[in-house]
Amino acid sequence: MVASIGYNKALTSDTGTRLRGKEVTKKNANDFADTPPSGSSVTDYDRQHLMLYARLLDAEADGAPLGEIVRILFGIDASNDPERARRLHDGHLRRAHWMTENGYRDLLHSQAT
Repeated sequence: MVASIGYNKALTSDTGTRLRGKEVTKKNANDFADTPPSGSSVTDYDRQHLMLYARLLDAEADGAPLGEIVRILFGIDASNDPERARRLHDGHLRRAHWMTENGYRDLLHSQAT
């Protein structure tokens, strides 16, 4: 079965989801905080969700629809809970952008020490 994020860049299989050629373990909505961290330093939650952040940025760049993104990355059906789908997506995407603009410095610094 082929999902349509990008030009066939996302493939769904029985074992998981592939986005941009990388295997992603299927997620459950309970694996994610409704609101990701918002502080000015990288948290353990951020470190655990770096791949999610990267995939959200890829999906945004590819112009993928919200329903498809939250189904594949968060494991929820946006038609069943559109407010939560939007909240999860938007909050985590905001944090993903923050990571690319600021948070990466914390990651680099923690790698150097």
